[in-house]
Amino acid sequence: MTVQFTDFNLQPGLTRALTELGYTTPTPIQAGMIPLMLTGVDVIGQAQTGTGKTAAFALPILHNYQPRKTPQALVLTPTRELALQVAEAMQGYGRHIGAKVLAVYGGQGFSQQIMQLRRGVDIVVGTPGRLLDLLDRKILDFSAIKTVVLDEADEMLKMGFIDDVEAILAKTPATRQTALFSATVPAPIRRLADKYMRAPESVTIQRGQVTAVAIEQRYYVVRQSDKIAALTRILENEDVKRALIFARTRIGTAELANALTQQGFPAETLNGDLTQEARERVLGRFRNDKIQILVATDVAARGLDIDDISHVFNHDLPSEVEVYVHRIGRTGRASKTGIAVSLVTPAERAHLQRIEAFTRQKFLRATLPSVEDIMQRRNAQLIEQVSVFLKRGRFNRERALVDELVAQGHDPSDVAAAALKLARGDDKQRTIAPVVEVEESRAAPNNRYQREPRRGSYREERRGTHASADSLSRPSSKSAPRHRGDKASQESGMVRLTLNVGKSHGIGPSDLVGTIAYHADIPGNAIGKIHIENQKSFVDVPGELVPLVMKQVGKYKIRKQPVIVSLG
Repeated sequence: MTVQFTDFNLQPGLTRALTELGYTTPTPIQAGMIPLMLTGVDVIGQAQTGTGKTAAFALPILHNYQPRKTPQALVLTPTRELALQVAEAMQGYGRHIGAKVLAVYGGQGFSQQIMQLRRGVDIVVGTPGRLLDLLDRKILDFSAIKTVVLDEADEMLKMGFIDDVEAILAKTPATRQTALFSATVPAPIRRLADKYMRAPESVTIQRGQVTAVAIEQRYYVVRQSDKIAALTRILENEDVKRALIFARTRIGTAELANALTQQGFPAETLNGDLTQEARERVLGRFRNDKIQILVATDVAARGLDIDDISHVFNHDLPSEVEVYVHRIGRTGRASKTGIAVSLVTPAERAHLQRIEAFTRQKFLRATLPSVEDIMQRRNAQLIEQVSVFLKRGRFNRERALVDELVAQGHDPSDVAAAALKLARGDDKQRTIAPVVEVEESRAAPNNRYQREPRRGSYREERRGTHASADSLSRPSSKSAPRHRGDKASQESGMVRLTLNVGKSHGIGPSDLVGTIAYHADIPGNAIGKIHIENQKSFVDVPGELVPLVMKQVGKYKIRKQPVIVSLG
């Protein structure tokens, strides 16, 4: 028997809001979590982005809400984008019950947030750093908190926020209900749950369930240099309502959006260069159909929750297979169909197979639309437009012009053909760029001990070639020695950075990559060789990304410990 939202006996105001939003059937994570949270027990929900986890914790919190103008529920998120998305969703669900929800996050002035808190807030959604700042200033009081939600706990762990999370939990009542949501549950998250949760109930949505059958997944094998041409062919040949295109870097989003706009497909970017105000303006235009195409990085798209995205394009495959699931989960929502398209170079085919294995789905290899296909579609669109005007019959002034031309001796068919040629004048500017056909090798590597290179890495893309496995793999202690802390990088185009932490501080490569990639908003796979000594570490970064890294000097931390990053 299918569960319905009405089966949860939620407050009438919540049921009304869900009906207005068109929600009738809960997703698996919602069906499992809502009844448990309504009983007040601690819960752990393991599910990926796009499975409806926000409603899974928001609806029970709102159902138990009592107007008191003091925070009674707290939601911790790793990023300001997710904080804004969760707060907006909770405001939407609670529109008829009067709950006051506030998002607090860094990058926005304290004064506005403090003013709203002093006016009275029922539910606070925020990032750990800003929440601690407000607690330290005695602006926030968590003594009346009944429920705490840790959203995307594994992301908070990756970003080094767990100590902050523990400090915040320590300032909430021990009798609170705690709900933890995480795509994965690594050992540190499990230890956190053991320490701060009381006999939690668990709901796990298996990875195979995440990629819904409503999403059509296909890929095209193309050369790296042909990706934009391939993308424009697909865009022109598909019925695209809203498209979200993922690129690997902030620089890549700008270049791609500019190239698409020049080809007649206006696009805007969503990346870390945008201020929060600019970001919200871009998202508003996307939601309101002022723009059709949004080109984004994974970091900037975190927490993005917009309905009716018909297509998700992977211009660059993500380096981590789980990120692929996060990306495509933004289409095919609310029982609607969606399309996920990946542009894959021959060298990236092995990585695509790993994604297929992870999602337990075989993707369709598709053939790009030909020039003839696109011309036929253009013709069909023009005929459809003319047919609409013919049915309306609103062309008396134009008919008079036709009569005048016929009176001058022109054939009516020639007049119609000339008019159509003028009408499709824009098509002359929309060239169909050639794409070299790629024959994909079916032969599997016969040396099972050979280490695979990192496919489609940022540095490969910069060079325009695919390096050998030896040049991309970091040497082990038994192979060639790692480079030492000399000022010049051993890899062309890379710049050596020095960090004032090392082995004596318990630092590992993942710590260095994590803090630089997060704060500078650059892809982790852009970072090159790493050498860690006792008191300091050396990290190679592509030269064009160094300004982004150095711009954030003073913000780098590893497990709450400030880290100094310097050149050379």
